[in-house]
Amino acid sequence: MHRWMAATLGVATLAATSACVNVSAPDKPIEINLNINITQEVVYRLDGEAKSLIQQNPGIF
Repeated sequence: MHRWMAATLGVATLAATSACVNVSAPDKPIEINLNINITQEVVYRLDGEAKSLIQQNPGIF
């Protein structure tokens, strides 16, 4: 009987002091700052015949 009263008292105490969870939307919009650095390198190789053709006829391009 003594254990039963102690258990009941413990459960009642926990129920009375349980925390309340509050979920709400923020006042300000969420801001995400990203520092992104994109570098692009273009490498081209030209066929020897095409290169000489372009040098001989510079007006084709």
